[in-house]
Amino acid sequence: MEVSHIPERSKAFQDILSRLNLEKHRSRKIRLRDVLEICPGGIKNRIPEALSDLPWHFLRKVMAVNGTARNTSIGHKAPEEEMSDDNKELHIDDNFYVSDAEIKVSLHPLDVLCAVLLYSDSFLQQEILSKMSMCQFALPLLLPALDIHKCTLMLWAMRDIVRKWRPHSLAESRGFREESLVLTSMPTISFVRLGSCSFSKSKLLNDVLSPSQQHQNFFIHRDMESGNVLRQIADGLVEISWYFPGGNENSDLFPEPVAVTNLRGDIETQWLQFSFLTEVSSAMFIVTESISEREYELLSSLKESTAKYYFILNYKNEKPIETLGFLNKLAPVLKLSKSQLLVKDSTTNNAGFVKKVQSTIGNIMNSSPKTVSLEAMAVMARDLGIQVDEDCQACQCARKCAEEITAEIRDVAKYKREMLRLQGDPWKNLAKVEKELCRMKSQGDMATEDYKSELKQKWLEIRRQQNQCGLTNGLTKFINGIEHLPTVEKHYFLKWMKFSLDNTARGNLSKMRVEYKTKCETPGADRKQLEKLDKLIADSSLGVEHFIRELGQFYEAECSIVKEGNKAENQRQFIHLPAIAADLMLEGFPMELIDGDASNIPMNWVVDVLTHLNIRLEGRSIMVVITVLGVQSTGKSTLLNTMFGLQFAVSSGRCTRGAFMTLIKVTEAVQKLSGCDFILVIDTEGLKAPELTTLEDSYQHDNELATLVIGLSDITIVNMAMENATEMKDILQIVVHAFLRMEEIGQKPNCQFVHQNVSDVSAHDQNMRDRKHLLEQLNEMTKAAARMEKQSREMAFSDIMEYNPEKHNWYIPGLWHGVPPMAPVNTGYSESVCELKKHLFEFIENRSRYRAVKDIPEFIEWLKSLWNAVKHENFIFSFRNSLVAEAYNQLSMKYSEWEWDFRKKMYSWISDKETFIQNQPPEKLEGDPLASLKIEAQGKLQEEEKKLLDNLEQYFKSGASNLNLIEKYREDFKRSANSLKRELESYSISNCEEAIRIQRGQHKIDTIQTGYKQTIEGKVDRLLAECRNRKHKLDNEKLKIEFETMWRKTLSELKLSSLQKRQVVQDMDLQLRKDFENRGSAINQMLQHAKSLLGYRMKSFTMKKEYLELKWTTAVVEFFLQDCHRKTEELALSLMDECKKYIEEKVKSKTDYDETYCGELLHMVNERLKREDVQKLPTTPSFEVDLKLHILGEAACAFQKMHEDFIKENDPQQRLEKLKPQYFSIFMDLYLEKDESQTRAKDFCYQCLKPALVGYVNKRLGLEIVDNFLSSEQAVEYASRSFFQLSVLKKLLEEMNFDNYVKYIRNYEKFVKSWIQRCLIDHYGGKTSLRELEKGILSTIINKIKGVLKNSINKNNKTVSAFLDSFCKELQQDLVISCNSLVGVQFKSTAKIEQLSDNIRTFLLELEQQILTQFNHLQLDTKLSNLSVKPQDEIFKRVFGCGKQCPFCKAPCEAGGTDHKEHFVSVHRPKGLGNFRDRDSQKLEHSICSSDVVSNREFQTAATAGKFHPFKDYRHYYPDWRIQPDPSIDASDYWKFVFKSFNDQFARKYDAKATDLPRDWKNITKEDALRGLKQGFYLKK
Repeated sequence: MEVSHIPERSKAFQDILSRLNLEKHRSRKIRLRDVLEICPGGIKNRIPEALSDLPWHFLRKVMAVNGTARNTSIGHKAPEEEMSDDNKELHIDDNFYVSDAEIKVSLHPLDVLCAVLLYSDSFLQQEILSKMSMCQFALPLLLPALDIHKCTLMLWAMRDIVRKWRPHSLAESRGFREESLVLTSMPTISFVRLGSCSFSKSKLLNDVLSPSQQHQNFFIHRDMESGNVLRQIADGLVEISWYFPGGNENSDLFPEPVAVTNLRGDIETQWLQFSFLTEVSSAMFIVTESISEREYELLSSLKESTAKYYFILNYKNEKPIETLGFLNKLAPVLKLSKSQLLVKDSTTNNAGFVKKVQSTIGNIMNSSPKTVSLEAMAVMARDLGIQVDEDCQACQCARKCAEEITAEIRDVAKYKREMLRLQGDPWKNLAKVEKELCRMKSQGDMATEDYKSELKQKWLEIRRQQNQCGLTNGLTKFINGIEHLPTVEKHYFLKWMKFSLDNTARGNLSKMRVEYKTKCETPGADRKQLEKLDKLIADSSLGVEHFIRELGQFYEAECSIVKEGNKAENQRQFIHLPAIAADLMLEGFPMELIDGDASNIPMNWVVDVLTHLNIRLEGRSIMVVITVLGVQSTGKSTLLNTMFGLQFAVSSGRCTRGAFMTLIKVTEAVQKLSGCDFILVIDTEGLKAPELTTLEDSYQHDNELATLVIGLSDITIVNMAMENATEMKDILQIVVHAFLRMEEIGQKPNCQFVHQNVSDVSAHDQNMRDRKHLLEQLNEMTKAAARMEKQSREMAFSDIMEYNPEKHNWYIPGLWHGVPPMAPVNTGYSESVCELKKHLFEFIENRSRYRAVKDIPEFIEWLKSLWNAVKHENFIFSFRNSLVAEAYNQLSMKYSEWEWDFRKKMYSWISDKETFIQNQPPEKLEGDPLASLKIEAQGKLQEEEKKLLDNLEQYFKSGASNLNLIEKYREDFKRSANSLKRELESYSISNCEEAIRIQRGQHKIDTIQTGYKQTIEGKVDRLLAECRNRKHKLDNEKLKIEFETMWRKTLSELKLSSLQKRQVVQDMDLQLRKDFENRGSAINQMLQHAKSLLGYRMKSFTMKKEYLELKWTTAVVEFFLQDCHRKTEELALSLMDECKKYIEEKVKSKTDYDETYCGELLHMVNERLKREDVQKLPTTPSFEVDLKLHILGEAACAFQKMHEDFIKENDPQQRLEKLKPQYFSIFMDLYLEKDESQTRAKDFCYQCLKPALVGYVNKRLGLEIVDNFLSSEQAVEYASRSFFQLSVLKKLLEEMNFDNYVKYIRNYEKFVKSWIQRCLIDHYGGKTSLRELEKGILSTIINKIKGVLKNSINKNNKTVSAFLDSFCKELQQDLVISCNSLVGVQFKSTAKIEQLSDNIRTFLLELEQQILTQFNHLQLDTKLSNLSVKPQDEIFKRVFGCGKQCPFCKAPCEAGGTDHKEHFVSVHRPKGLGNFRDRDSQKLEHSICSSDVVSNREFQTAATAGKFHPFKDYRHYYPDWRIQPDPSIDASDYWKFVFKSFNDQFARKYDAKATDLPRDWKNITKEDALRGLKQGFYLKK
């Protein structure tokens, strides 16, 4: 009967495909992934402008469960916007006509639906029908034959729909039924049309199925938008809708569910569909206006049918006699009674007629009609030659694979216990052990490391047990399913698994929930019973996620065994699993992030899945993370489903447990706008879950979850149901707490508050007061959370995140429009959610401009570090993250560069000023020359400090990665810059002061000397005249005798006054007594009894009992005596080292002693003794007296010798004797009338230029060496303190030299200095690089000298003296040329200036070589000690930092800058290495402070005044130390290995007993130690 329509239908179908632009999907159907991909159209609410927009418009709207999805109107100008016809005069005789243009432009909604479904793949069809079902749209049951010549039963497409209802039989007990729609048997009532009909069958059905208070359009009808457009391809479509009762007898239309089908088109042309309906229906309503002979024949053929037939006869005016006649003839054939004819004429009241139809259906249902499920319908359809959508081979093959697994499942709890063994108790016990490792709550009296070792063994034992389990039959089949099936089959397989598992679980879950509810409501319910029931509920839920979770456990167990070395890498069985899971994620499947049952993360599994995902994406994995948090059952998953079309892996009948993540692709257009490749959505288990609240630690569980997901997210949506204020307050408390933690670690996600179930249009304004109140609550909670996290500063909510009450609050109406189960989704809900989505993407777009988004490797880092911190109780102090460490290291490296730049500029400035001072004549140094230098220094310092701070600001604006994480350290570096400025200011001024003092002293000596030289020059002049006047020419021997005689006589005539000798010892003794003035008689007495200062030396200083004064009990005294003794001795040694260095520097300068030297030494000692850590030591005054005596004794001896050497060096006779050879040489040249220019040039080069050039090189070489060294391949080791620590510890591990370890641990400062010295010697010893540097500096100045020589000739200098004066003046900015030496060169010179200049130039080359040779012959350490800027000191300053050490294990601080608020260390070490021992057993302590701070142990130190204090609360006494737990269980393996290797040696060295180390320490290898070290310093390679 349909054949004649096929060509015509086919043509219409082609036409529609073309108009809808769907032809391209003929070969590749639209996939669910295509629809879920985020595109601009999916973000902005666009109105379709052409027919080709309709399919995508429908898909987007239906995915967002929008009730207007079926609207196919095309957007066009509203009539009033067109050229206004209102003003035109209306002529009565104008012909009125109706334009069909608008109708022609549009398409019937059912035509669009049929076309879209036909070209959607089966998974998208399923999603479309699920969403249509939520909207209460009628669903296509049979698709007409369009592309193929068979119609299709949409069974698979409806498989995913689950409905809940309450039949009247369960009304009293308030129970409900929840079943898969395709499996539910119910009566089916079909409505069909015979012939044409003037009233709408679909409209009648909508009236019949709509509850009285709420009309709904289940079926599209002609009075709906675009419903009047002619159908072109949808005839033959059979739609189905359902009525489900809500358990209310007054308002329910029917007591039990009923299905209603509606055939589009005339039964005469759609006979196959009609025949199908007669087979499946309990009753068939045939709507007609007339029945003729032909139609009578047609209906007569139904006599064998079991369905009950009803006729709805519609006529307008008079009764259709012919039709009634045929009906009477049909009555016996179809067994019709009078009640089976419903007549509707023009006078019939519509409402009354609807009631009549409802009553008729009610009667049918009461008469025990046949019931049929959709699955059963499929059987009948196949018999009629109708195609069933799930009969394709892929689907059936997948079903078979799934059923092989699910057929075994009868009792879910038992199946999980026996077949999914790894994730039950073993995994939960593992989670407990992992958390106990971090929290140490059950430690008792056990030593921390022993307890940790025991826990580690327990953990390993569980993993071993897990690893011994083999794969069960079901799991093997599951792996085959997800690994070997083609993609489409795999998707079918996972769906079949889901349907089957859900159906099995659904039945028993609802019963248990009722029981749980009853128990909860019973006052004084037994908690144990509740826990048991909760466990049963959890165990009775089974989904695909449980199978994947089991695979994760197999993988984790194997990883642990491989890591322990008990299994070779090539024997791994499950290494391929993460890649399979990554593929699933890429295909849109949710992946479990946190297992809510065990409240734990299978970290190796999750990390490796994500790593494989990153590999699959070829590193293009930048993503924005969106998380939804909220009280359980406030519709979080629904919100995500509406916003992104996501179906989270939630087992039927249960809310999300834990957290699941889903990846959503974005289109290229969105990628450009948002700067990301994907959106990662995390859906969380409901906070305040009723099944968890009664159990212990539910707040903690919620807190962990919230902290983790908020830390991972860029945007957090906090979902709140307005009707529950108490729970809202609880969730806010949890969320605020999590946000506070994030602010502390530099992570600031955006937060959007979504208030659901607020439907009033004025909600936003009405709730202004509520928002104000919410902000007040948030502020209160922030303060409370800050107190809980032990934060001292006052905080408001706006301090921890950018929060705008107006922009960050969303009011969303309730999900259902009416009362379920028959309520559709509220259109307002869908539109509000779309508005929120639009806002989120605008926010992402804006944010991408100023903040880098995460890629997968960064997300992994965050996941690991957040989870590690979450497992510890004190999150903020436990948080360690490689991204933070890396960002901080980068900043520290940059700061070190800027700091060196600042120092270099100031050192150069000081060097220039010293040169300037040394070149000043005496009169210029009178008055106060220092004042102007101070002003100049201030200007220079401010300029350089500003440059450094500008660099810092620029760096924070540079967009370098993860700068937000280290924002809180910005102030530390600013303070360090200021501190650096103060240090350099003091250094600059004291250097200038010293230079002026030395120069003034030099001038005094030079003045005396000048007088003597003038006398001698006069005598030489006279002797020359005498000798020339003699008759006989004198030979050289005679000339020498004459000169010697004159020289002796002259010196005897000169009254040479030598410099006055001072008693340095007396001067220093006096200063020491002044220092101790007003300090009491006891100190005076000590000084009276003291020997002369010369009787003291630093090396003779030894610790004495009277240096310490302990006021505590004897037991405590004994314990602390050692500790304080050690600390005091270390202080004394450190101070003596510092002072010794100062003394050596002064002695090396070869200047005269000045009393400021002693003052400076006393100042150094006093400043150190005033330091807070020193003040805490119980030292007595005799310690200070003795220390100062020994230091000044050493200094007095050295300074006395220095003073005497200076006098000797500057003795007038000595200085004149030095000039004697020069005077003799000039005398001889003049007498013999030789060309003296060569001699004078040579003298000038060697007497004057050479010392100046050597001084010049020594002033600059230090800076050059530092620059050169820091640009070498070794530079990275000195780039930051952490890098330096790492390289030192690695080198020590390679060498494994016990003495070096002792030096490193006991005297870190000395060790670092000698380490740097050694590195410099290794680097420059025997290398040409240092010679190159010297040559470079020297050749620069020699070239300048050559230029000056040239200029000086051109200046028309008349005399040699004028020439040399001009030459020296030109170079006085660079060189200090001694005037003293110059005098001899200028004396009686008759040389020609050009000749002299040429000769100097000639000698310069020789001089350069000589200086370089001289440098080359020097020992490297001698050479380094001669430099003004000592490279070893500058590099030391760079890596040594503040010099503070951990108060427990003495590990050195690694914080950048010098003025930081908090000290930290990457890897702490066992305390025994620093000579801590057990008071009773005298065994060295093997506990590690990074473990102790999370344990229940206590400590007592000098700081606690001998009282015991909990380690967890160590900051009470050490507020500026941040001791963090190790980032992993292996991070402290380095020092464990060292202790294990040298346990006996350390015991002997410290005169203690060797410790009993935990058993597992003995298994640590050198490789483990290195790996642990890298983990501690977050080094990946």
